Amino acid sequence: MAKSSSKPSLSLSVQYACNDAALPSRPFVRLCVRAACEAPAQVTVRFVDAEEGRSLNAAYRHKDYATNVLSFPYETDPIVVGDLAICLPVVLKEAAAQGKPAEAHFAHLIVHGMLHLQGYDHEAGPQDAALMEAKEREILSRLGYPDPY
Repeated sequence: MAKSSSKPSLSLSVQYACNDAALPSRPFVRLCVRAACEAPAQVTVRFVDAEEGRSLNAAYRHKDYATNVLSFPYETDPIVVGDLAICLPVVLKEAAAQGKPAEAHFAHLIVHGMLHLQGYDHEAGPQDAALMEAKEREILSRLGYPDPY
C-alpha cells in the first residue's frame, strides 16, 4: 500500500482569554499549528493577557513574569496532546521591539510552541537548539515568513 502524503489528523481548540484587534484569527492559528504538526495531535492554543501569562509562568516555571509562549505537553505517543498559552501583550511588545510584524511573531511562537509539544527542546543543549531553530526556519519559510533569528 502506498504511503499517504496527507497531513496528520488535528483536533484544535483556539481560546481567546483577552480581546485585541491584533489577535490572530482561528484559520491563521490552524495554518501555523498544522505546518508544525508532525503527528496526529489534540492541541489547545489559548491567548492570554499579562496577568494570566504571569500566573501560569509563576505556577509552572517558578518565574514571576509573563513570557511569550508556554508549552504544556501531556502526551507525544501515539498522539501529541498539549496546550499552548500565548501572552498577547508580551508578543506585541516583542514584535515592536524587534521591528517585525505581529503576524510573523505569532507564527514563530505558535510553531515554536508546537515543536516543544512534540519533544523538541532548545534548552537541552546547543545541538538541540540548532536542530529546533533549523526546523522553525524551515516551517516559517514554507509559511512565507523570514528567518525569526
